[in-house]
Amino acid sequence: MADRQLFILTVILIGISIIFSYSLSSYIVVLFNYSDFHFVIRQGAFGLLSILIMWTLSQLNPDVWLQRLGLTLFIGSLLLMIAMPMMPSSLVSEVGGAKRWIKVAGFSLAPVEFFKVGFVYFLAWSFSRKLGHHGGMGLKQEFIRLSPYLVFFVFVMALIAVMQKDLGQVVVLSMTLLFMLIFAGSSGKVFITIMGFAFTFFMIFIFTAEHRIARIKSWWSLAQTQLEPFLPNWLLVKLHVESYSEPYQISHSLNAIHNGGIFGAGLANGTFKLGFLSEVHTDFVLAGIAEEFGFMGVLLVTFLFLAILQRIFKIANRSRDEKSYLFSIGIGLIIAFTFLINSFGISGITPIKGISVPFLSYGGSAMIAAAIGVGMVLMASRKVKLQKGS
Repeated sequence: MADRQLFILTVILIGISIIFSYSLSSYIVVLFNYSDFHFVIRQGAFGLLSILIMWTLSQLNPDVWLQRLGLTLFIGSLLLMIAMPMMPSSLVSEVGGAKRWIKVAGFSLAPVEFFKVGFVYFLAWSFSRKLGHHGGMGLKQEFIRLSPYLVFFVFVMALIAVMQKDLGQVVVLSMTLLFMLIFAGSSGKVFITIMGFAFTFFMIFIFTAEHRIARIKSWWSLAQTQLEPFLPNWLLVKLHVESYSEPYQISHSLNAIHNGGIFGAGLANGTFKLGFLSEVHTDFVLAGIAEEFGFMGVLLVTFLFLAILQRIFKIANRSRDEKSYLFSIGIGLIIAFTFLINSFGISGITPIKGISVPFLSYGGSAMIAAAIGVGMVLMASRKVKLQKGS
């Protein structure tokens, strides 16, 4: 039997998402003259489909289906991302010069969301076959061993960050790759060295794109005032941003969080969703929850995510199969990093990356892809239970 607690916790998060897709979308419904139940019906359909996917995957034999599904997701979504720049506009939605979504029967499909799950499986599958403990080998030998993965990831970075202009997903994938290398047996020296290279590439991607520089300056124009008591004057003078446009989204997100206080304004009583925060039911859903249910609401959501991560990592820890172990850890890392990047962004700690909250933000691709990832962990948990004799 698959892990019931993980399944139930995920279903609860999906249920919360459906509720807030109705509460937080009221302004967008009026602005675009949608039906009152436009978003909640769609999110309800995505949620029910996601629950069905998790339940179905949890019933399958991991020895047969884990590899089939994982490699299919990896290869299929990678080919779609490569083909997207060449597809006609009738099939691909383009926003700001970036082609991230494929139009399918009135819905938009984001291949990168499914690629994240496939990429984690590919790493788990390959690491379990090719890698192991570093055994005291030197840094050079370790890099030679890891060079095919690093070359491939540079290609993936270019594909997502340049072609799709989505640096946030690259950050999630790079952090997941780094930590999976450690769990697969690489040394701390490799981790630190690759972290340095990743940071360098990250800076290059930022400072070679005007819109990313503008986003950093917009964020810093707000953050600099908060850091004044902690930084020396000479450094503040050098880093000070003069008369730059107000970080609109971040400032309103912080105001929404502040307005919520401890217990919130109440369900559907939030005010910053009324045209101040654009489409708050998507990337800023945590700010919307903070306003309507306050600190306690955010604490509940955080507890649910921590409980989900605890179950996933417990499944990984009990698995005797190296591939299932690494895959479960990878899915947990994807969920953790995505949640952290979004929460840091809406609270002004880091620049906004356009990353949705797993299972909470409105949208079909992210929810269904996350459900597939958790469903595959549930599938792997069946084998763990059998090994434990229960």
